[in-house]
Amino acid sequence: MKNKKNNPKQVNFNQYWIFGTIAIVFLLLNIFSSSGNMGSIGTTPSKFFEFAANGDVEKIDIINKREVLVFLSSDARIKDEHKSSGSNSILSVASRNPNYKFEFGDLQNFENNLSKINKNLNPKIEISYVTKQNIWGDILISMLPFIIIIAIWIFIMRRMSGGAAGGGGQIFSIGKSKAKLFDANSKVKITFEDVAGLEGAKEEVQEIVDFLKNPKKYTALGGKIPKGALLIGSPGTGKTLLAKAVAGEAKVPFFSLSGSDFVEMFVGVGASRVRDLFKKAKEKSPSIIFIDEIDAIGRARGKSNFTGSNDERENTLNQLLTEMDGFGTNTNVIVIAATNRADVLDKALMRAGRFDRQIYVDLPDVRERKKIFEVHLKPLKKSSSVDVDFLSKQTPGFSGADIANVCNEAALIAARKNKKSVGKQDFLDAVDRIVGGLEKKNKIITEEEKKAVAFHEAGHATVSWMLEHAAPLVKVTIVPRGRSLGAAWYLPEERLIVRPEQMLDEMCATLGGRAAEKVIFNKISTGALSDLEKVTKQARAMVTVYGLNDKVGNLTYYDSSNGNEYGFTKPYSEKTAELIDEEISKIIEEQYQRAIHLLIEHKDKLTELAKVLLDKEVIFKDNLEKIFGERPFDKLKSEATTAEKNVEEKESSAVEQEDTAE
Repeated sequence: MKNKKNNPKQVNFNQYWIFGTIAIVFLLLNIFSSSGNMGSIGTTPSKFFEFAANGDVEKIDIINKREVLVFLSSDARIKDEHKSSGSNSILSVASRNPNYKFEFGDLQNFENNLSKINKNLNPKIEISYVTKQNIWGDILISMLPFIIIIAIWIFIMRRMSGGAAGGGGQIFSIGKSKAKLFDANSKVKITFEDVAGLEGAKEEVQEIVDFLKNPKKYTALGGKIPKGALLIGSPGTGKTLLAKAVAGEAKVPFFSLSGSDFVEMFVGVGASRVRDLFKKAKEKSPSIIFIDEIDAIGRARGKSNFTGSNDERENTLNQLLTEMDGFGTNTNVIVIAATNRADVLDKALMRAGRFDRQIYVDLPDVRERKKIFEVHLKPLKKSSSVDVDFLSKQTPGFSGADIANVCNEAALIAARKNKKSVGKQDFLDAVDRIVGGLEKKNKIITEEEKKAVAFHEAGHATVSWMLEHAAPLVKVTIVPRGRSLGAAWYLPEERLIVRPEQMLDEMCATLGGRAAEKVIFNKISTGALSDLEKVTKQARAMVTVYGLNDKVGNLTYYDSSNGNEYGFTKPYSEKTAELIDEEISKIIEEQYQRAIHLLIEHKDKLTELAKVLLDKEVIFKDNLEKIFGERPFDKLKSEATTAEKNVEEKESSAVEQEDTAE
């Protein structure tokens, strides 16, 4: 290891060094080709004729019939008036460079004047005619257009290649893989400790890392290391975070890239990049390849190819299938992929031998949300009022990304209020803002509209309070939020299975707003748009997806393999379509009439609740308990939970007694 550290860093070769060296050589040659004039100073023809008449000039060179180089005699160079010329410099003494130089206008006039002076001189001035050519300068000028064309071509090719990784950004590196390599020396700070919740998925991924660290432990019994693992889950559940944790924990090379990195405008580039990726991974095996958003290249083949032309994406997928399980594949390379669109993936990709493990990363439950909150609350300066258990119960259906957003938003809200710590109310405001949107207190609303919104929201609250399976109310406001004029927050139960009566109660509570408008004003408005949309979707799901309708029967028209299995055709007849529409309308109308009857029965309490809402603008669960009293369903549930706790305590004490007896 010490020897490796002492080794000097290798100097990376750059092609621009060649271009720079050539330019310097041309420049030096150009300078030295004209170095015969070094050391000489400029003068005028009249001064020259004066020097010549005094007998100071030994010889002259007429260059290209345009310029004169003057060489003084040895006696003249000693004179004070010529000491400033180039004759006394070391270079001129060594190479006998001219002392003066000047240009003349007409050659014939110059020769006539010089011959007149030369007649009276002894020795006479030696005259030489010299023709000089700057060969290197001429070569450079002639080559300049070709140099410019070559430079432009290199620039264009480098831009087209996009500086592709793996080939160092060379001209023909477009087919190279763009994967980022994380090895043992890479400082990836995320570990499995940072992944809160997701215990099942985390265990599966940890096992894959262990496969590569200790392969003999598993192969000794005749088992084979799995080829790949597919992380499936909703957006924000932590699929990419799990992959980052693998990169941080694994002591093997980790190649990370996105599915879109294979896609390019040129034909064959995607397949070439797949080949290059697996080639690099095999060279560094055992190794892990992580492909994020694999649905970009892994979609089912032949579904969308209406033109019959060659599909570049299909070629990329075919190459990936071959590399994962085909001739010449290596078992020491494991592929981990992530997607939230598992339904559109090709079946050949999903089979055993390619992606052996399909790990489902679900939305976190209460316990997992608590752990996620604990991770994201660490960097925050929180007050003592913050209860993690309370926060986890207040955020059902939130993903890991949503919880991270809540914590960040709470910190921003506290900073906006100039607080020194983040309190409980800041977190509640953050949840409200994420779910309902930003408050718009300056929005202009008429008194009539405000009254209608108040009764609408009070209708929701009343009906949900009176129904057993409806979600209990948390908060109701008539302050405009986002696109809505009012909002109500409920705390739904986390159910794994949903029964028809539960769905019907929820639909009835949703229609409570419109029903309240009908009961109080005998008019309806457009304010129930989102409610109607929600109810229609639920009713349609009951009839066509879950088979919860008696007339339609135990049928489902949902396709889990691929959402576009039927294409443009419906999987049922026109008669069945009419029946479905009738049943959906019947279900919604029944629940609407049920909500109206409930509100007529409790009209006085509805009016009282709406007045409180108009006065305070925001009401909570406590306000409903004052008006309606405690929910009877909550009493039954609390009694049931206490009974369960007592049973569990008895069982645990019995076990302890058995242990002590042993």
